[in-house]
Parts: sequence; C-alpha cells; structure tokens
Amino acid sequence: MIARLTAEEHQALPDLLPDWDMVKGEDAIERKFKFHDFSEAFAFMTRVALLAEKMDHHPEWSNVYNRVTIKLTTHDAGGLSLRDIKLAEAIEDLA
Repeated sequence: MIARLTAEEHQALPDLLPDWDMVKGEDAIERKFKFHDFSEAFAFMTRVALLAEKMDHHPEWSNVYNRVTIKLTTHDAGGLSLRDIKLAEAIEDLA
C-alpha cells in the first residue's frame, strides 16, 4: 500500500511546491496554469499526460481554453503521497 505523507512532509509542502495550493476539504494539492491560447494549454496537457502515464500516476484536471487546473492526490493512499510530490515536481519542470 502507498503511504500518505507524514505531518512533517505536509508542513514542507509550501516550501517544496510554492505554486501549489492545498485543496480545501481534501488531502490534495492543486495548481492553475494559464497559457497564451488553447494550443499551448493542450500541448502542455499532452506533455503532462505522457509524463503521468510513464509515472503511472494520473492527475485530476480540467481545461478551459487557455487555462489548465491540475489536482493531485493518491486515491490508493486516501490522500497525498510522495507520488504526488514527484509528479508535481515533474510538472513544474515542464511548465
């Protein structure tokens, strides 16, 4: 089973991932991205999709024109895990 983040790991999130926010009422993190147009947003989503598939960890996300919202949580763990942190860091590298 995948382990949830410890209290110490949770406390480190704002420093580790400053552009990601905790989701109110959930053990999840979220980030909103804005691009020049739909094509840029979709290209970003495609890169994230390929990365997520390779990592076998898939985000919850939405896209409206030039905006992409990504929410990460590990359903198997019942909340945030190191898999979410690693995927968020990899997404940061793409952004």
